[in-house]
Amino acid sequence: MKPFDVVGVGLNATDTVLVVPQFPACGGKAPFTQEFYSVGGQVATAMVTCARLGLSAKYIGTIGDDERGRIQLESLRASGINIDDVQQRHGCPNQSAYIVVDQSTGERTIFWNRPDCLTISPDAITEEQITGALLLHIDGHDTPAVARAAQIARAHGIPVTVDVDTIYPGFENVLPSVDYLIASSEFPSRWTGIADPFGALESLRHTFGLKVAAMTLGAYGALACTISGFTYSPAFVLDCLDTTGAGDVFHGAFCYSVLQKMPLAAALELSNAMAALNCIKMGARGNIATLEDARALIAGGQRREDPQVANRAGR
Repeated sequence: MKPFDVVGVGLNATDTVLVVPQFPACGGKAPFTQEFYSVGGQVATAMVTCARLGLSAKYIGTIGDDERGRIQLESLRASGINIDDVQQRHGCPNQSAYIVVDQSTGERTIFWNRPDCLTISPDAITEEQITGALLLHIDGHDTPAVARAAQIARAHGIPVTVDVDTIYPGFENVLPSVDYLIASSEFPSRWTGIADPFGALESLRHTFGLKVAAMTLGAYGALACTISGFTYSPAFVLDCLDTTGAGDVFHGAFCYSVLQKMPLAAALELSNAMAALNCIKMGARGNIATLEDARALIAGGQRREDPQVANRAGR
């Protein structure tokens, strides 16, 4: 029996959030109504979500030794995930961002920085770290390190999920070892050069032999492609305060769904529900819900779909 259900290799961040009544026009200015620290990061938040859903989760990454790093480390420790292989880099600030949340819509604008001293070395990734889990989740940032992690997982028959929002140099070395790609809405077309999202997802799936090639659609849910065709899952409609971290929570819920061997439609529905519930409070991990909360939303929640996407996917 393996010690962990899921292990994640990738980013964490500690952000400063500014809440403004409405984002100003370029060159303008606006008052802010709130300012606070918020812990987040793609893979770290996904692992916290996995733990919230009852999985045993481990996070592998680097953290600075400044105040932001201390806040992140305390948050991860309190979440119950394993952080034995988190490296704290001395004399190095943690990854951070300034996130401006538009109170009128809940949408956010991000200005971020990750110092080079936080880079994860591929030499730091060992077989024991990866083979100790049933599933590996990665992002695309430290490409050589996550490529090594994914290659180890593939060699041992461990499924790999990836969260990618932009094109990283060398990412072509990662994709051949990935089983489940869930990207931002922009990534598939940027990577393939195919403007049509359906065509772009099919190209990615076919080229790399992916089990699932999917993209999140923000307020309209998620679209996924498998060898059997397309599956579209509309988003849930709630009073959104802050969309920060919604995608990261989506990925954590999807990891849970893979391990539970849920049908794809149910997996996307659960992931959409968890993402939506996180948006009703401020912060990247502002409201990581329980499985019961998500099931209640699925049972009675209002959905928002993109009619064109739904029609083409045969929904």
